[in-house]
Amino acid sequence: MPWNDPASVEHIDRPVVGIGNEYPPAFELDWHTHRRGQLLYAARGVVVVSTPYGAWVAPPERAVWTPRGCPHAVRMVGAVSTRSVLIEGDTEAALGDRNKVIQVSSLLRSLLEAACDIPPEYDRDGRDGKVMALLLAEVSAAPTVPLSVPFPQTAAIAARCQAFLERPTPHVSIDQWSAELGMGRRAFTRAFRRQTGLSFGAWRQQACILIALPRLAAGESVTTIAFDLGYDSAASFTTMFKRLVGVSPSRYRPGGSSAANPDISKCPVLRY
Repeated sequence: MPWNDPASVEHIDRPVVGIGNEYPPAFELDWHTHRRGQLLYAARGVVVVSTPYGAWVAPPERAVWTPRGCPHAVRMVGAVSTRSVLIEGDTEAALGDRNKVIQVSSLLRSLLEAACDIPPEYDRDGRDGKVMALLLAEVSAAPTVPLSVPFPQTAAIAARCQAFLERPTPHVSIDQWSAELGMGRRAFTRAFRRQTGLSFGAWRQQACILIALPRLAAGESVTTIAFDLGYDSAASFTTMFKRLVGVSPSRYRPGGSSAANPDISKCPVLRY
């Protein structure tokens, strides 16, 4: 029997439990928390996870880690099918207390799909327990990928970052950002890197990915999006996109590669 309600399984004495989800286009999960850490994987479509500290985007072959107790909201881009696992214990500690995006290998993808059909109170020493143990090992070994848009702790800079996500201004320079904030260029760039772990340029590239994915899913042309985000050509935007995401932007437009949208129709619906 598949399980799909986090509240009904988080208390169970197992290190990991799986739940499955199907969502219609543009569905949103309002702010909520979990008592365990959650790895959210979109096998079809794209999920955007927002927290008070930034935004994290996961197209297929990526998954978002959210630590226990962290308030978060989730926005679906396109019709979305997910596999989610709720983790506690050593693996939860190893994944850390900050959101991040990890690479999902073909093996991990299969394990996440299998976890959805494993009952929460599975036999630790039986086949189901071995599947879950292998899943935890794969999650622990998965590399982190740069698909996050963290917000600085300084409120004024964070507000300026949020405004960029809502209304991109790609031609506004670092000098203009720092002047708007009443900071010198050097002070701004040092504070930005210290508080986000990214240079301003790297942050803006990752923000462009977050902005572009919903527009691609809506069918907009790569060229239009590239110019709107300040790129000189579709080719230069595509190069950046492939470097960060691993595939071309056309894959996320309607009619793109079916490899990005495997059939996981057995997954049940989750409602918060």
